Order: sequence, then structure tokens, then C-alpha cells
Amino acid sequence: MLSQQVSALHMADIDCLLPVEEQAHSHPWTRGHFTDSFVAAYAAFGIRNADGDIQAYMFLMPVLEELHLLNITVQPASQGRGLARVLLDFMQQYGREQGFESVLLEVRRSNARAITVYQSAGFAEIGKRKNYYPVDAHTREDAIVMRKIL
Repeated sequence: MLSQQVSALHMADIDCLLPVEEQAHSHPWTRGHFTDSFVAAYAAFGIRNADGDIQAYMFLMPVLEELHLLNITVQPASQGRGLARVLLDFMQQYGREQGFESVLLEVRRSNARAITVYQSAGFAEIGKRKNYYPVDAHTREDAIVMRKIL
């Protein structure tokens, strides 16, 4: 049983989010991405350790009757401990409570670990987005689009 609690994140958390994002992703969100998401009042939630450090987080954008999972990140040193699943479970509860019908997300085609986590949480593939994610300056990778009905 995880003792971490999911709590809302705020603009003041950006400086704590940036290093986690940079450690976890080859193409991390910038300060601007985080700022824009907070200014747009997207839902942002995180899990902190006992010292108050952010270990995992997610950003959710409402689109009509659907939530779009924009970013879910677990600090590399904390991966494999079920934190992503805690956030996904919280997201589904939050979505139902807020009256959303489904959650949509994109995931890199090569990210088998994340795809497995999403499938185990009840997400199903509904399509692809060609050349959605950058790989390097000359190459892009397809995204798998997944949805979970709430």
C-alpha cells in the first residue's frame, strides 16, 4: 500500500517539476509548457514523498465531455513503485466526479512499459497519430491514441 497522497499542484511548483521532467523525458516540457497549463487552469496533480519532493505528476485538459491526459511523469528513481497507477486511478475517480465521460491520451509507440500500464488501467487503443513525437532533429515517432470510458 502506497502512503503517498495525491494533491493538487500549482504554479509555485514549476521549479520542482522541471528537474523531474528533464530527468524522465528525452523531450521534456519546458517552463512555458507548465506555465501555459497552469494559466489555462488545467487540472494538475502530484505525489510527494515524505520530504515534500514531487515524485510523480500529471496534467489533465478538459475537452467537452472528455479529459485529455497531457503529461504523466514519474521521477526515474521512483519508477516501478506503482506511482503512475496511483495517478491513473485518481484521474479516473476525478474524471467521474467531474462528470467526464472518458479519458484520452497519446503514448509513444515504442513506450511498451507505459502502454502496458495504460492497458492494465483499462485503456484501449483507438488510433494512431503519425509522426507525433520527436525522436531527434530528423526523425519523428508515431503515437498510439488510447481511451478509457469512465
